[in-house]
Amino acid sequence: MPKTRLLTEFGMGSSLRRQDYTAAARRALQDALWHNSINLAELFDQPKEAMIIEVELAAQEPDKIEIDDLGDIFPYGQISFTTHHGGLNIPRPDAPPTVIVNAAINVSLDL
Repeated sequence: MPKTRLLTEFGMGSSLRRQDYTAAARRALQDALWHNSINLAELFDQPKEAMIIEVELAAQEPDKIEIDDLGDIFPYGQISFTTHHGGLNIPRPDAPPTVIVNAAINVSLDL
């Protein structure tokens, strides 16, 4: 069966003071997911575990995102993560920069 992408969701998350790239990534994923109720598997008469969920995260320092700490956001599905250079660090005069991470979540099924 060929993998067919059925849905893409986008989100943005930030860490205002701690430069915590993982926390910003978690917030970006929550932003993408928590505005929706994704019922794709049921629409195609497949179990939720059959969903192929490909997560892309973009940050100025992508190697600082602890991917292993983010899997619990997804209660089911086959999850994979990719990180890229992107996002935004916003300088602040007397403090570390604010970190912004962008997320894209692609959901597919084998159809």
